[in-house]
Amino acid sequence: MSETQEKMETPILGHQAPDFEAQTTQGTLRLSDYKGTWLILFSHPADFTPVCTTEFMAFAEIYEDLKKRNTELLGLSVDSVSSHIAWVRNVEEKMGVKIPFPIIADLNKDVAKKYGMIHPQQSKTETVRCVFIIDPESKIRAMLYYPLSTGRNMQEILRLIDALQTTDKYKVATPANWKPGDAVVVPAPTTIDQLEERLKEQGYECKDWYLCKKKLPES
Repeated sequence: MSETQEKMETPILGHQAPDFEAQTTQGTLRLSDYKGTWLILFSHPADFTPVCTTEFMAFAEIYEDLKKRNTELLGLSVDSVSSHIAWVRNVEEKMGVKIPFPIIADLNKDVAKKYGMIHPQQSKTETVRCVFIIDPESKIRAMLYYPLSTGRNMQEILRLIDALQTTDKYKVATPANWKPGDAVVVPAPTTIDQLEERLKEQGYECKDWYLCKKKLPES
């Protein structure tokens, strides 16, 4: 096993997100600074690279939509603060897109190792394209991993935030391809009595006793 693999931690859904203190393009930040808000912590392989540049412009495009969802963005790569600043300025000057969120300069890979962002079969030195969705209680609620060659889909990230927040608010689940406004899945009954009540419930669309959907009230 390589030294990188030995020291790498494995994040787990539902567990507390690993704490950190890091230098960013907007000063020193800690995970605790985001307590009370949702956070999307994402890594990219390197500054001044084509796919990463398209992603950062796409993240900037959905930033205001995320803010409406009480969600912040925090980027990361193993480049320096100076490199991040130069790249952000380049994107604004050449592409006309301002990057409004901070980017961690993780030169010593402290944060990357805590979050399992370096996958040696992809690259021994760069972080892969990870996305961690962290809730207001600093728990990891979702994780997405992409190879170096594949840019992320921002609409899926927005959809995932919507699904998680809907689940928390209404204590339901969301079916495949769900989007806001679609019917949600109600929890399956765990007793015979609950099953009988389920089949009598008004407003439910039941395919069978274990699969029932309902429309949520319009917000």
